[in-house]
Amino acid sequence: MALRRIGAAPAARIEAPALPLDTILIGDCVAELEKLPAASVDLVFADPPYNLQLQGDLRRPDQSLVDAVDDAWDRFESFSAYDAFTRAWLLAVRRVLKPTGTLWVIGSYHNIFRVGSALQDLGFWVLNDVVWRKTNPMPNFRGRRFTNAHETLIWAARSADAKGYTFNYEALKAGNEDLQPRSDWLIPICSGGERLKGDDGRKAHPTQKPEALLARVLLSASKPGDVVLDPFFGSGTTGAVAKRLGRHFVGVERDRDYAAYAQARIDAVIPEAGEAIAAAPAKREAARVAFATVVERGLVRPGARLVDARRRYEATVRADGTIALGNTIGSIHRIGAIAQGAEACNGWTFWHVDEPHGLTVIDAFRDTVRAEAV
Repeated sequence: MALRRIGAAPAARIEAPALPLDTILIGDCVAELEKLPAASVDLVFADPPYNLQLQGDLRRPDQSLVDAVDDAWDRFESFSAYDAFTRAWLLAVRRVLKPTGTLWVIGSYHNIFRVGSALQDLGFWVLNDVVWRKTNPMPNFRGRRFTNAHETLIWAARSADAKGYTFNYEALKAGNEDLQPRSDWLIPICSGGERLKGDDGRKAHPTQKPEALLARVLLSASKPGDVVLDPFFGSGTTGAVAKRLGRHFVGVERDRDYAAYAQARIDAVIPEAGEAIAAAPAKREAARVAFATVVERGLVRPGARLVDARRRYEATVRADGTIALGNTIGSIHRIGAIAQGAEACNGWTFWHVDEPHGLTVIDAFRDTVRAEAV
């Protein structure tokens, strides 16, 4: 046991640094992230240098020069140098990410496989890879390869045993015509009025991402009030979308000109109304309701006939909240599984009340009970 000398002054307490919300930090991303408190951000979107390895100028068939990415920040002397850079920023990100937080990183074939390997080596757990299909990609001018019409996003949790990360499944499904959201996203590249330009009319940043892409990321994996970190802030798309959707952001950018463009852009953003961006309640987070409660409330009466959506199976509701399939009695879930010869079944969505006007899924009655409890 450590002893403190009588009369000695107590050790000074070191206060944790405050998280600089809605701020663009100027400097190297690793160095700046080291100044942030650990486990403090909910979501990270990273658009690191792609290490394109361009060899000379890129020209169109008419010999006009293509405005390609040839900036110094995208140049690395070797693959090993790029890998060391990747591991450094991933470690810095992992330190500031909450246990329930997730990371999105985007790249092309030049770098995304190296990034994916590094993040797995460092303990991240891949949840999905998402293909961003571009409706209007830049053509392959030399005609020697396929047109590069997509980029890849990796969505990863902080570790394999991560629990409680945000995925707004029900809202995404409802906004997608009640179909499960897919991992291929068809979105145009940034162009037109959205593209930032300097006084000379040229692109202010060579790799500006479309706001539609960032909106889908944030709406998928964050909630209003969450903190979104972008360690390669660039033109500020992440910050602009975060502000519009009621999220906080922390950006890191080493180029002061890019940061100035980004700040002006974000300052001009008008946030959406609170009710328009409020998080939709997830069913898995909703209050638990037993089928017996639905029966007790008279929303589904004892003796009612339950069938599946295709009317292949039929069961009868009992007064105690169980249901009967012939002589077999059990819960809505167990009887649904037995009817199908399956190991499990979500009885709430499987069974429907057969009424004169048609079928009503019993989950609708559970929603009625929850609504009345609010």
